[in-house]
Amino acid sequence: MNSKKAVFRISLVLSLLLISIGIFAPKQLERFSNSSLNFIYNNLGWFILGSTFLFFAFCMYIGISKFGRVRLGDDDDRPEYKTATWIAMLFSASIGISLVFWGVAEPVSYYIDPPFGKANSEESAKLAMQVVYLHWGVSAWACYAVVGVSLAFFQFRKKLPSSLSSVFYPLVGDKIYGAFGKFINIIVILSIVIGIATSLGFGTLQVNSGMNYLWGIPVSFFAQVIIIAITTVLYLASSVSGLQAGIKHLSNLNMLLAFLLLGFMLILGPTQSIFKIFFQGIGDYAQNFISMSFRLEPYSAEKGKWIGSWTLFYFGWWIAWAPLVGSFVARISKGRTIKEFMMGAVFIPVVGGFLWFAVMGGSALDLIQNQGKTAIAEAVSSDVTSALFKFFEYFPMSTFLSVLAMVLVVIFFITSADSAIFVLGMISENGNPNPAAFTKIIWGVVIAAVSSVLITTGGLQGLQSALVATSIPLAILMLFMCYSTFKGLKDELIQTSDKESKQVQTIIPPEKKAQ
Repeated sequence: MNSKKAVFRISLVLSLLLISIGIFAPKQLERFSNSSLNFIYNNLGWFILGSTFLFFAFCMYIGISKFGRVRLGDDDDRPEYKTATWIAMLFSASIGISLVFWGVAEPVSYYIDPPFGKANSEESAKLAMQVVYLHWGVSAWACYAVVGVSLAFFQFRKKLPSSLSSVFYPLVGDKIYGAFGKFINIIVILSIVIGIATSLGFGTLQVNSGMNYLWGIPVSFFAQVIIIAITTVLYLASSVSGLQAGIKHLSNLNMLLAFLLLGFMLILGPTQSIFKIFFQGIGDYAQNFISMSFRLEPYSAEKGKWIGSWTLFYFGWWIAWAPLVGSFVARISKGRTIKEFMMGAVFIPVVGGFLWFAVMGGSALDLIQNQGKTAIAEAVSSDVTSALFKFFEYFPMSTFLSVLAMVLVVIFFITSADSAIFVLGMISENGNPNPAAFTKIIWGVVIAAVSSVLITTGGLQGLQSALVATSIPLAILMLFMCYSTFKGLKDELIQTSDKESKQVQTIIPPEKKAQ
């Protein structure tokens, strides 16, 4: 474990070994993963919800307290990226592609199958937006922000390596450079590999479904391999070109296309209803935030199953993705104060996400509930990958909107994979903030190969469940991360106060000191 390449070699072997199980025993992996998930939902759901709420509370505390003025870097450092570009990169590297995929499908799913109350009703339409906002709200972004702010503080302020093990320095000291640190980094790499491989696989299926819907291209393994191959070339080219030339420009393009699509839908869709849904959804979410954040339904097995299938799955998914997104967010946040970081990384993306769901999901609910266009609901029930395209059929320029959405998915796709292999490269090279192109290429090719094989064998569902199952150990690590960061920030303020006292003493004239 002392070799400089130990983390890279061991994590690569373990990744391939784990993926091999998905290849050669996909059904067994899926059964084991589902059993693990059921055990977690039935016995540890309270821990997932409680941990997620604590992450949000921690982020708010350090953001508005005296710690908020601490800069993620030296005192004279300033943000490396403009705020608009920074926010665009946050979206692109994390949930951008998921917003496109679930923008219509998720609110409609809750409308036809609500956690309680009557389905296909005014009540279920209102509840659908409220639950969507819970799943994509501050709780999700707080998971990312905990990892991001912790790593950015120790990386840029304390000058430690760009790897998650550095966050535990106040607790274990120099052990972060030994076996303990390597063990943490290997766990993180495994979670990232599993997460991005499944995301790439599901994204490929969605793109193939869209191409089939628009142009009649068959849904087949051959088509999916071509999609993965083209996407791999694009995200490797972007990653090798670096943050400045690659992810930065793609992220800005993402936001431009996303705003373009939103603008079209605001104009073409039920504009007044969209704004009403947007504001009422925020109000309902804010009013019921505490109760929804701890909702487990212990007195109803049926309702509890719904919570497990949706809310616990989502919260577990956010925790499982936190090492990947948090590491990338840390890398692009140098020079910001903790207060700026929390405002930008928690609240601004949430408002953008809420607006997206109000425009897409709200318009779909309006079509179904008020205009009787039930074909959208039927599409969600039969094949969620086609729901967005069915939705566009009810608007002018439907083909243009569908193509625009497809392009947006592909670019989000590229930036997500781009940021993932960048983080994998950083951690593999013991915290190198600018990993070698060779390392990133290896991870990019491995992930593409893994996704291709898993699509063939049907192992994607099992691996996705396995990823969510890792949320328990990752949540425990993140709780210790919160304590370690609090300890580090507390020591930082003490050191800063001592420095300021010494500076004041040095500028007092000698005669004043004598008095």
